[in-house]
Amino acid sequence: MFVCLGNICRSPLAQGIFEDLVRREGLEAHFEAESSGIGAWHVGEKPDVRMRRTAKAHDIDLDGQRAQQLSRYDLKRFDHLYAMDRSVERDMLLLDRSGALHQKVSRFSVHDPDPDTHEVPDPYFEGNFELVYTIVDRTCRSILDMLVQQHNLKRAP
Repeated sequence: MFVCLGNICRSPLAQGIFEDLVRREGLEAHFEAESSGIGAWHVGEKPDVRMRRTAKAHDIDLDGQRAQQLSRYDLKRFDHLYAMDRSVERDMLLLDRSGALHQKVSRFSVHDPDPDTHEVPDPYFEGNFELVYTIVDRTCRSILDMLVQQHNLKRAP
C-alpha cells in the first residue's frame, strides 16, 4: 500500500509504476498493490490530471484508479505500507493505536537508491510532476528488488 496525503498524486503514481513493474517481471501472482490517502478530500476521484499526463508520457496508465482513504483495516491487510512523507508516516502510525503493526509502515524514500531528499515532494502545489515521477520510479524498482530477494521470487525471463 502506497500512501500520500489525498491519494491523487504521489501514491497513485507509485501504485501504477509498481503494478507495471510487477507485470513486466511476471510476478502478478505474488503482489497486490493499492494506494490510499490520509485524508478523504478526494475519495472516488481519479488521480490529478497533471499526474495522469506525466504517467502516461512514461506508458503508465492511472485512469482506472480512484482515490480512497487509508483505514485501520489496511494496516492489517497489507504486509508493507509506504508513506510518501514524514507527516503521512506519522498519521499512519497514529491509526495503529496498539503499535503492533508499526513494523509494516516505512517511509517510501528510505528505499530510494539515490535519495536527494528524505521525502517525496508533493507536486500538487509545487507542480514538479516529472521530478516526482523520477523519484517514484527508481524507488519502486528498489522496493520490488528488495521484495523479490526477501521472498526468493523468480522473475520471468
